[in-house]
Order: sequence, then structure tokens, then C-alpha cells
Amino acid sequence: MDEIREKLSLPENGKKLLLHSCCAPCSGEVMEAIIASDIPFSIFFYNPNIHPKKEYELRKEENIRFAQKHGIPFIDADYDVDDWFARAKGMEMEPERGVRCTMCFDMRFERTALFAHENGFDVICSSLGISRWKNMDQINDSGIRAASHYDGITYWTYNWRKKGGSSRMLEISKDEAFYMQEYCGCAYSLRDTNKWRMANGREKIKIGEKYYGQP
Repeated sequence: MDEIREKLSLPENGKKLLLHSCCAPCSGEVMEAIIASDIPFSIFFYNPNIHPKKEYELRKEENIRFAQKHGIPFIDADYDVDDWFARAKGMEMEPERGVRCTMCFDMRFERTALFAHENGFDVICSSLGISRWKNMDQINDSGIRAASHYDGITYWTYNWRKKGGSSRMLEISKDEAFYMQEYCGCAYSLRDTNKWRMANGREKIKIGEKYYGQP
């Protein structure tokens, strides 16, 4: 672990971190690095974008399992999916990394920042940025924007992909046999991913069947 990461410290002399987690595979390495740096933190699971409910529960339960294994507090926030669909109205056909994704990041980080403000956390960040499928600048902009609404809250823009972060993420996922999600999470990414798969001679995604480390 020490060969992969340097000793981390929170920005702005922060004392307590609230880590927004999208799933266990993305957050596993991030959690490992934070734990190794002796940074006090809690997991905040707020992802009303994930569709359908079965997929949401699979991702959440895997995240809870890993957090409990390491004794990390896990905050299970609301699954206000109706609000998410209302905000996404008119953006149904937008591409991945487009304005719909910005809306989605804003929604999740705004709730994260509010919880941090109300519960004594002075730094927030997210595991979303470790995925190579995401636009890190887009994620960081949403995080900074959300934190700016509250005095004393900072969004940590650390690049979790560097120094072997991405490869370690896969190692942990295989070691833990995490559930492998095959699309970003929302109904529209599921639709578009299945459309691409069918056009390329592949079966549609079967929710709940694929795990890391399987042959």
C-alpha cells in the first residue's frame, strides 16, 4: 500500500472528511488510501440516479460490506429517485459526460455538502473521479460548486487515479469479489449501454450476475 500512495492530508487544514461513495469498486481504493493516512472519515451514500432499484441495492450493500469490514461509519441517504428524474427531464437524450451528468453530480454533491455542513465535516470528496469513464474536471467543478455554498466546507480535488490508484482499485475489487456494474448507473446510461451492446452483437446487461474475479 505504501508503495502506491504517499501519506495524504486534507486540504485547508481539514480535520474530518465526508466521502461521497458511488459504489464499492470505485471507493475501495480511495478508502484504503484514506485509512492508511489516518484521516477520520465517513462514507456518504447518496445516489438516486442508480436504476433500477435492484441495481441500487446491490451497489449499496457491497459498499456497506466493505465499510463494515474496515469499521468506517456508513451514512445511507435517501433514494429520492423521483426528484432525480424530475431534474433530468428534458435531458433524456444527452450523451454521457454531458449536461445530464453535470446535473447528477450537482444533485449528489449538494446533498453531500449539506450533510457535511450540518454534521461537523469540513472536507468533502467523492470516489467518482477514480473511474476512467468520468470527466474529472466535470466532477471537481460540481464538488467545488457544492462546497462553495457553505463557509468552512472544502471540496478535495485529489486525483485518486494517480500513483497506481486505478490499478489498485481493480485489485481490491477482485480480492473482494465485488459486484461488477456494467453501466454508469442511471436509466439512460443503461438504455444507451444496452443499445451499444446489441449493435455490437452482445447480450443486454443482466443485473446482479457479474462479479469481479469471475472467469
